[in-house]
Amino acid sequence: MNTKIYLAIAMTAAALSLSACHQADTQSEAAEAAAAANNAADASANAARESAEAAAAATNEAADRASVAMDNAADKSREVANDAAAGAAAATADAAQATADAASKVADKAEDTAKKADQEAAERK
Repeated sequence: MNTKIYLAIAMTAAALSLSACHQADTQSEAAEAAAAANNAADASANAARESAEAAAAATNEAADRASVAMDNAADKSREVANDAAAGAAAATADAAQATADAASKVADKAEDTAKKADQEAAERK
């Protein structure tokens, strides 16, 4: 009967040992899973940070390009306005010259008419 008790104790010890091994494996797997989850979380956080940095860099670059484009447009607008003002000034100068030329012709005609009038008056005397 002692043998049966020893055998029962041995079988119980074996079962407990097997259970302990299984529990240790489960705990080891759980620890590995937790470590993997932690690594995945770190990788996700790093990817999110890198993505945010890339988005910020792209936004800054786009803002810089927009600023340059606006400056270029303003420069071109100033050039066009200056060209238009120069053209208007040239047209005004041309018109003033034409007016002066016409006035000179009218004055010449008036002088000729006055001379003829003087001659006719002198001939009548």
